[in-house]
Amino acid sequence: MVETLQVEGMNCQHCVNKIEKFVGELQGVSQINVNLAEKNVQVEFNAPTTPEKIKEAILDAGFDVV
Repeated sequence: MVETLQVEGMNCQHCVNKIEKFVGELQGVSQINVNLAEKNVQVEFNAPTTPEKIKEAILDAGFDVV
């Protein structure tokens, strides 16, 4: 499955790395594409990860999902 989320608060490569780290720790995530210009995060994943878990990981990293 692929989920694309709009994320507020990203403004540098450090932000990208932090989101990649937090989301990448979820079991089942196979690919993460963070786009600073578009302010979105696209995640390719399988069970047991869910869209809700991805949103929670981004929130835990300190960013807002809109």
